[in-house]
Amino acid sequence: MFDLKEFTLRDMTELGSSIRRLGDGASTMEEVANRVVRELYDHLIERDSGERCCALVRLFKTHAYGELDERLRIVAQGLLHGETPKPGMRCLTLLATAGDKPQWNSRRESVAHQVIPLVSAEMLSKVPMISNLLQQLGVEVDVLLNPNSGLLVESGPSSFNVFYVPEALQSPNIPAQEHFVKPLGIRSVLGFGGMLPSGDIFAVILFSRVQIPRETAELFRTLALNVKLAALPFQEAVFQSA
Repeated sequence: MFDLKEFTLRDMTELGSSIRRLGDGASTMEEVANRVVRELYDHLIERDSGERCCALVRLFKTHAYGELDERLRIVAQGLLHGETPKPGMRCLTLLATAGDKPQWNSRRESVAHQVIPLVSAEMLSKVPMISNLLQQLGVEVDVLLNPNSGLLVESGPSSFNVFYVPEALQSPNIPAQEHFVKPLGIRSVLGFGGMLPSGDIFAVILFSRVQIPRETAELFRTLALNVKLAALPFQEAVFQSA
């Protein structure tokens, strides 16, 4: 049990060790991702109340359009307004989700975030949370939009960063205020992630009902490395069979 309000360096070490082992016995990256979001959703617990700290935990990964299954390609095409997608176009793809509502426990039931084509800076600006997530993670948008430029390279430890919104209420970075933030009592949002050797980006996002201190957010930078280590063996086997 780890409380986001009182998260310590020891907690980070213990949780990181658990996450690092979540790839054991898995066959796909999606399977690992599901274990990661479930681990965080189930074990981040407020000590005083015994309630889960997070209403929703999600893991995203960029993926080439041409390597998506037909269903996701159709979803992506619908967001391009007639523009012809290129096979190498990167799409931010929901790989795993765990949350309070039944539909938040299957990536295929997500209404608006199953796949987001990263076709232009203008389109990204219409999804402020994702745009700011990528920016705070240190991802150069121009480089991400041109994956064949040869500039998407892993930059070592500095490639792990955090996305942090201490006050979700009224934040322009979290637009779903009336239908999500207010009714669910979301206090803070924390994302952490980095870059895989393939040049693809992964990010885990926590939507927390408790206030997350900045010191806690910084500790999650290290957890990004643990997620990467669990996912690394499955870069060629990303999705589970439908």
